[in-house]
Amino acid sequence: MAGTGETTEEPEVEPTDELDPLVAELEDRLRRALADLDNLRKRFDREVNRERDAERRRVASEWLPVVDNLERAIQHAAADPDLLMRGLEAVQAQAVAALARLGFPRFEDVGERFDPARHEAVGAVETDEADPGTVAAAARPGYGTQEEVLRPASVVVTRSPD
Repeated sequence: MAGTGETTEEPEVEPTDELDPLVAELEDRLRRALADLDNLRKRFDREVNRERDAERRRVASEWLPVVDNLERAIQHAAADPDLLMRGLEAVQAQAVAALARLGFPRFEDVGERFDPARHEAVGAVETDEADPGTVAAAARPGYGTQEEVLRPASVVVTRSPD
């Protein structure tokens, strides 16, 4: 009865000979499904780790030529300062190209409209030669694409003289 504090107990169901095989089959199917799920989880973990390791190796291999050329530049640094400067510029270009191959090309966007998703304003300059909110200069380049920015460009933005 509701509200009287009495509890109603469900009647005990005696297993019958008809239900025993069905219960056993369902228990077996449940155990197999749980085992399959556990195996799937383990296989997924192994695959994720394998992919992560492969990507780490790919990224590291992109940077090996840059490291090799930096070591060469250091070895020949005393020979000719002009040659050293040209070598460092070549290594810098090689590093920028490696980032681009990894999907993060360099951008500065000078002359483009300021975009807070791609730019970080570090200064402003008054001018009437460009519309307010235009990137006037890049203090530090950014890397990435329209869809995915690795690092925003630090830029100086124009504002009106008023």
